[in-house]
Amino acid sequence: MFKIMILAAGKGERMKPLTDTCPKPLLRAGRKMLIEYHLEKLAQAGFSSVVINHAYLGDMIEAALQDGKRYGLHIQYSPESIVLETAGGITNALPLLTNPDKHQPFAVINADIFCDMDFSILWPILQQMQSNSEQILAHLILVNNPPHHPEGDFSLHNGSDKLVESTCPDCRKLTFSGIGVYHPALFKNVLPNQAEKLAPLLRQAITAGKVTGSHYLGIWMDIGTPKRLQLLDTKLRQSAL
Repeated sequence: MFKIMILAAGKGERMKPLTDTCPKPLLRAGRKMLIEYHLEKLAQAGFSSVVINHAYLGDMIEAALQDGKRYGLHIQYSPESIVLETAGGITNALPLLTNPDKHQPFAVINADIFCDMDFSILWPILQQMQSNSEQILAHLILVNNPPHHPEGDFSLHNGSDKLVESTCPDCRKLTFSGIGVYHPALFKNVLPNQAEKLAPLLRQAITAGKVTGSHYLGIWMDIGTPKRLQLLDTKLRQSAL
């Protein structure tokens, strides 16, 4: 059974003062904590095992979510005593995410985004990556560029699923959604308890032609500031009326 990780270790500096006493994944929008929207949709999509990393106010995250049973999930935690960045945090959690021979891929979602994606679309990506072991090291979900990130991140090469960094004729740059599927081999050179960013690893794999992507056109928001959190809260409360 494939596992999925929620990245929840960030300190949420841009969310201050809201995050002075509350970790960002536990901030509320509508009637729920941000991370609860992910957990509920993951259970609906057929995922049963979730790994959550944490550092800043991590005990509050564990106290709030506990073992995940009330969401229909089994939650395991990957605490970090130092800031490990994204790739370092994923590497730290690998024993919980993949099988002993590090062959089984897994999905990762940023805790501080909101989307209406049916996460079951990740299943065939996971299955394909496992069957093509190490031929594809990552698959990134891309979205239209939001106003705060108009330059985008990556392009899909000429309408294919192959990810490229440089722009090409008939393709445009899109924004990485914070949702991806990864093969453990992507992290093979990251040492345990070593801080490592994800972007350099992805760029190396893109250059090697081992990263694919898909363009998601549904609702997606990066909840990185109090203003965006308030906007999401208003939208969710209006939709519930």
